[in-house]
Amino acid sequence: MESIIIIVINIFLAIILAVGMTPVFVWWERRVSGFMQDRTGPNRCNIGPFRLGGLIQSFADMLKLVFKEDFTPSHIKYKFFFTVAPIIVFFCSFLTFAVIPFADVLVIDGKENIMQAIPSELGIMWFIAFAGLSVYGIILGGYSSGSKYGLLGSIRASAQVISYEAAMGLAIISMILSYGSIHLTDMVNAQAGTYLGVIPMWGIFIQPLAAIIFIVCAFAETNRAPFDLAEGESELVAGYHTEYSAMKFGLFQVGEYAAMSASSAIIVTLFFGGYQIPWLDTSTIQSNINYVIMGIIIILPIKAYILTTWMKKNNKSKNADTSRDKETKILTFAFWGLSLFIMAILVLFLITGLGTNGINIVTTVIQVGTFLIKFFMMAFVFIWIRWTVLRFRYDQLQMLGWKVLIPLALLNIVVTAIVIVVGNN
Repeated sequence: MESIIIIVINIFLAIILAVGMTPVFVWWERRVSGFMQDRTGPNRCNIGPFRLGGLIQSFADMLKLVFKEDFTPSHIKYKFFFTVAPIIVFFCSFLTFAVIPFADVLVIDGKENIMQAIPSELGIMWFIAFAGLSVYGIILGGYSSGSKYGLLGSIRASAQVISYEAAMGLAIISMILSYGSIHLTDMVNAQAGTYLGVIPMWGIFIQPLAAIIFIVCAFAETNRAPFDLAEGESELVAGYHTEYSAMKFGLFQVGEYAAMSASSAIIVTLFFGGYQIPWLDTSTIQSNINYVIMGIIIILPIKAYILTTWMKKNNKSKNADTSRDKETKILTFAFWGLSLFIMAILVLFLITGLGTNGINIVTTVIQVGTFLIKFFMMAFVFIWIRWTVLRFRYDQLQMLGWKVLIPLALLNIVVTAIVIVVGNN
């Protein structure tokens, strides 16, 4: 029974992070871009007093796409390919998230449970396979659209994928050599130690060049700026999805954000310690669980105070409309209530004590929380870069991939192999 519950929780986490976060990321993009361009962004759509800083607008847009008329232009000959293309992009982007480990192996009653939606031994190979397959949906969508803009977008996507996939694969080879495994949980556990007792043994410090190459290629993988050449609005209207509408277009959009989520998760897993807390590996947390719980009890009210104070300062009503004040009061009560509830449970744990299973479960929850913090920080970097860096020209991406990234990745493999051989001898 416990194994079934853990499997359901892992699948639920993967679905929420890969697909369910799309409205949140759309809202986040709008707010971040508005801040960078010195404007407000969406903030008026509401349900009663609730605006949630403009988040309701994203849910309204999602509902609009669901109920909008699904129109297929009459000139399209290959309607099956036209229909199946966004589905391919969506599922491939979603499945890349399926092997991401959210926490270390959870042991309950002596039975090990891998904290992945699909506990596959393929590890990083699974990610490469499905990340590469998603481009077929883009190619089919552009080809079947019967439009010059769609066709040019699909051609660009195919040229783009052969430019960055090779460099990405070579960067991953360096990481496999360093970690000695293709299993993602093993890779994260290899990052648990420290250098000189201070610097975490994260992949970003072990392989800085491979990290830079992989992150650049991950941006190209998601077809987001500055590498959104397949849908360059100023050149191709919308590229491969020009002829799409309603939920077919919505699946392309969700697929893009699912790819961003998967890329953020794999970058965190390979280069930023995944679920590992700096200086606190799994065994250290378990052996010092009471101190960790006390630390959380101290931090929670501080975080709640900072958040609610910020809301009271920035979410004030204007004119005769008092809806913002009502929202602030309700959310303040909700956040403080949730914080006090969690603190009460943690205090109860300290008083009554935790058995072996309880310690393992609390450790897993802490590690999942650590992974989520890193995941959202990396997703913010994706959004930040999109609204900061200008789009590369088509030929510039080819030059970057073939003349810069691939030679650097090959050099990095040679240097890594020499260091490993010399070190072993």
